[in-house]
Parts: sequence; C-alpha cells; structure tokens
Amino acid sequence: MKEIKILVLDDEKVFRQEIKEFLEGDGFTVLTAEKPSEAFQLFNENQVDILILDLRLPEMDGLQVLAKVKEEYPEVEVIMITGHGDMDAVINAMRLGAVEFFPKPFRLLDMRAAIQRTKRYISLNEQLKEISQTYSLVSKDLIESVGNEILGESFGIKQVVDLMGKVAKADNTSVLITGESGTGKELVARGIHYLSSRKKSYFYAVNCSAIPDTLFESEFFGHKKGAFTGANEDKAGWFEVAHGGTLFLDEVVEMQPTMQTKLLRVLEERKIRRIGSSVDIPVNVRIIAATNQDINKLIEEGKFRSDLYYRLNSFVIHIPPLRERKEDIPVLFNYYVRHIATKLGKKITQIDPTIVKAMMNYPFPGNVRELRNMIERAIILSEGGRLTIKNFTGLIAPGEPADSTGAIGEDIFDLDLIEKIVIMKALERTGYKKTEAAQLLNITRQALDRRLEKYDINL
Repeated sequence: MKEIKILVLDDEKVFRQEIKEFLEGDGFTVLTAEKPSEAFQLFNENQVDILILDLRLPEMDGLQVLAKVKEEYPEVEVIMITGHGDMDAVINAMRLGAVEFFPKPFRLLDMRAAIQRTKRYISLNEQLKEISQTYSLVSKDLIESVGNEILGESFGIKQVVDLMGKVAKADNTSVLITGESGTGKELVARGIHYLSSRKKSYFYAVNCSAIPDTLFESEFFGHKKGAFTGANEDKAGWFEVAHGGTLFLDEVVEMQPTMQTKLLRVLEERKIRRIGSSVDIPVNVRIIAATNQDINKLIEEGKFRSDLYYRLNSFVIHIPPLRERKEDIPVLFNYYVRHIATKLGKKITQIDPTIVKAMMNYPFPGNVRELRNMIERAIILSEGGRLTIKNFTGLIAPGEPADSTGAIGEDIFDLDLIEKIVIMKALERTGYKKTEAAQLLNITRQALDRRLEKYDINL
C-alpha cells in the first residue's frame, strides 16, 4: 500500500506537536496546521489521506471544514476530535462523512488504532477502485471505447485483433506483446484477458521497471507477518492476487537477472512461497508480458535470460507503430475527439479538415498515446466549439511554413495549462518514460506522478 499522509488541524500547539511526534514514530508522514486556511493550503500542495480535525477552530468550525473537505477532497478520511461532549456534533460529523470521533482527552493508543482501521479502509477502497476500473471495461460503453482504440482500418491492427481472439481461447498460454511506447500494449493485454475464460477473475498490471530489487519478492510472492522489519501483517503477493486471472508484466526486461531467475522458477513450478513461510501456495495465473525494447539484443548482451524469454514468448503479438499504419489516424482522431470532448464537458461542432491531413504527415514518435494527448490539449484550447489546426502544437497545415513557437495565444496566462503542456512535451520527448521525463523537468518521479493525476494525463 502507498505511504499514508496525515494532516492534523488543531489550534492547540502542544496537542499538534504531541500527536505529530507519536504518529511519526509509527512511520506516518504528518503535516500540521493551526487554522483552516493553513490546512487548505497544505491540501493544495500535498496528497493528504487522513485529516485529524478539531471541532472548535478559528476562522470556521470543524463541521464546516469537514463539509468543505468532503466536497473538494472526497477521498480524504476524517477523524474528528473535540474537547466538548456534544452528541449533536458527533451525529452531524458522522452524517458529513467522518469515520471516527474522539472526545478530548483520549489515549494516543486509541488514536493509533483508529488510524490503523482507517488505513485498512483506505487500502480496501483502493483495491475496490482498481477492481471497479478493471471490471468497468466489460461495460457496454467502455467495450465500445476499447474497440475504438484497438480497431482500425490497417492490416497491421486487424492482425493484432485477430491474434488476440485466437490466443484468448488458449487461456494458459503465455503471451509476449512487443511494440514501441504508446502503442497500447496494456490495452491489448486487457483485451486478451476479457476475451478469455478468465475474464471474471482479476487482471493485475505490474510495471517491472518501478519495483526495487529489495521489494521484488514481497510484491510478487507476499510475506508473513514478522518476516522482516516493517512486515507488520501478512501480505498476499501479486501472484496470489491474480490467482485465476491474468498477471500483466509491463517492461519485463527491466527486471534484474536475480529476479528473472526467481520469476522463472515460479512459472515452471506454478507455486509460490511467501517470505517467512514454509508452505507452498499453488497459483493459477496467466502471464502476459510486454516490452518496447529489442529483447533478442538484450539476450545477446546477457541482460535477459533466454530460458525466461522462451517461457514468456509462447505466443508473440507485435503492435506496429502508428507511423506504419497511418490509415488508422482518421478513425482514432474521430473517436478521441468525441470521447475527450465528452469527458471535458466541451461541445465540438466544427473541425478544420486540414487537421487530419496534417496528422497524416506527422511521425507520432509517441504513437497512439501522443495522438490522444495532442487531441486533449487541442480540445482544452478550443473556443466556440471550433477545433482548428492552431490548437495543435507541432502540426503544420498543408502548404504552410513550420511554426516552432508552439504559441498558445491568450491561454499563455493559464499557468496550469502551461504546466500541463510542458509535462506533455517532456513525455513526448522521452518516449513517455516517466523517470526520464521527471529528470528532464528537474522534478522527482513522485512529483511527476502527482501532476499526471492532477491533470488527468493517462499513460
């Protein structure tokens, strides 16, 4: 589970400091504020998970703060505290969405227990959200959207769809999906899962490049409570989570050689053992792996095990880059304009016909992902329901000279828009590799992730 960040809003300095030191001793990140205006500034700058909120405050009372938090930050869980025994306040706080209520004075151990309960609740909500997002793909509307994103007029993409349908029927066969960044490898993997008999079970996507070596075994195989420092409870690994379903290993070639050996053993034996346990657990998981690199070259260089490669590539699907299937551009363009305009609440009634013509001459190094982000930015910039080529940075109308300024007109004063555009350009320049994009922007990977979530940039 992700790191939990707690904000304590209380006008008593001694109390703030005491609870901060106590909770930091449990490994939580704790922020403090004396008054609501300071707290909401911290909300704007941080992704807060739990708010410990006093009822009596300057500027506005705790119930008003609670209502505003639930309106603007609905995923934040709130624990109310008060020095006044007011049953009406307790009832109102619970109605407004508080998860716990403590009268002062209270034992810090009781607060710790409440935090742990809330932490488990947050974890459960995250799992339910991920499951909901996964299963939502089978709804009628999103099946249509997945079809529009995968389907096209080109022979290459029709062949991909045909292979997806065939391999889906052999639901124990491992699949290796190759293709450049942004071509839609995870989308194809999800499509295989939902076309197979495993569709009612879990699809779990793992970015292998983001897993530190020290956490590999714990994340993949799980651990028992007390197996190592910080193992405070039993944890199921990804193989157990995806049991009966599909485990998607994105950028599998980024895995270190020692980890490759352990993964190979599990694929051969079809069982795992949690860290700290002596019991083997059988797992029934279909493996779909993906990479945007030349895997044969990596094998020659000794960076990837050939026996693991042969285990993973029982069936290979290669997704051609968008520049090699330009006849798909009009189909994708029309779909994304409708889809994104609806999502943004904008109505596009007029489209400049030179846009698609210009796109046919653009190389799209970021593939379908770049096309989607380009259209989203253009729709944000559009005015009066008109989508013109001037809304598209990098596109040149047929017969016009190149304009390298990338001007955005009056929207130059929209700082959020400028930041979003800069982030999207950094992603395009680095082939949508988040770590490299963060380095180019001179920010941390975590800071980039927060901004991607803020601006709803989907990678």
